Amino acid sequence: MQSLSATLLLGFTLACSLFSSGVMTQTLDSTFDQFATIYQQELGTTQGCDEPRLLEFAVCSSALRNDGNAPYILHHGKPTAKVIVLFHGLSDSPFFLRSIAEAFHAEGHNVVVALLPGHGLVDADADMQDPELANRWRKRVSEISELATSLGDNKYIGGFSTGGALATEYVLMHPAEYKGLLLFSGALRLDPTVETLANVWGMRWVAKLMDGDYQTDGRNPVKYPKVSTYAALQLVDVISSVREKIEQKVGLNIPIFVAHSQADLTTMIQGVQDLMAYNQGRNHFFEIPLNKNVCHADLVISESQLQDMHYDMNNLAEVEPCSVPQANPLHTAMLAAAISYLKEY
Repeated sequence: MQSLSATLLLGFTLACSLFSSGVMTQTLDSTFDQFATIYQQELGTTQGCDEPRLLEFAVCSSALRNDGNAPYILHHGKPTAKVIVLFHGLSDSPFFLRSIAEAFHAEGHNVVVALLPGHGLVDADADMQDPELANRWRKRVSEISELATSLGDNKYIGGFSTGGALATEYVLMHPAEYKGLLLFSGALRLDPTVETLANVWGMRWVAKLMDGDYQTDGRNPVKYPKVSTYAALQLVDVISSVREKIEQKVGLNIPIFVAHSQADLTTMIQGVQDLMAYNQGRNHFFEIPLNKNVCHADLVISESQLQDMHYDMNNLAEVEPCSVPQANPLHTAMLAAAISYLKEY
């Protein structure tokens, strides 16, 4: 009888465990369905990825250059105490946030890495000339923010370059929604010449002429060969929006983590410094010295990520500074600082 009782008890416990697991999976399945629907509507079709990964839900598509450009959710099969939402930069893809996302996931957090409209595509010409592109980016940030609520109790938002600018703008508009902001090479200030030209009448028409038939295929399978001039002007609109909100004294009292290189000539370090000076919350600044020569896009790249990128080095002519991807020599220390920040808040 004792043996039968023990067997029945074990069976009951297992059934409860499976039921609980099933309910939790169904909860995440609904979130995964929402995530897939967002991209089905944009890409037209989605499909299984060539190499599915454990504890990852990715949305692959024939409309994307390859699976490395796909958006993904790194999860733990259930909602976690903290969920981090990340957005990539202009002309690149969710791949660039892979090492950061995996580090946060290893700490027990669910992580969402979105794909911004116009990116990762086989054909991006129409998107990169869309006057509503910046608003489409903003809509994506809003959609993913809403979706992330079901993945964790406390939400954190951030991004690389343009993704950081969009995350900052969203936080300024919804200060109570997120517990923290993480910026990696945050694009909050560009070269003064670029910002000035963005406000010149007729410049957007000129930008479309300069871009011509926008090409997406190049040496880097997870990044377009060049930044669309027209899309860059759309980024200036986002940066201007951030500045306007700061000038209007829109309140910001949130812990911020910033990683930026003094050698960054694409996004000026003064932009993130101005944001931190305005913020009433605590700032955590991982500043990479000038002598490390870390270029803008290289800040988020680890050694293993550089290998996985499969950048085509064949028949390279004279190489201009920052034109070929390199790993950030302080990448490990940067991640440790970001993880420490998340533990504190």
